[in-house]
Amino acid sequence: MRSPAIIIEPVPPPGPGEAGGPLWKKLAWFVALAVAASAVTAIVAYGLRALPFMG
Repeated sequence: MRSPAIIIEPVPPPGPGEAGGPLWKKLAWFVALAVAASAVTAIVAYGLRALPFMG
C-alpha cells in the first residue's frame, strides 16, 4: 500500500530560547479564530431558533 503524499511539511515548534513568530501574526490568528467561532455559534443558534417556524 502506498503512503499518502505529504502536502504540507510539518514544522517543529521553536526550541527554548529561540524566537517564535511575530506577535502580530499570533494575534491575527487568535482574532480570526474568535470571529469564526462566534460566526458559527450565531449561525447554529439562529438555525435552531428558526426550526419551530419551518413546519
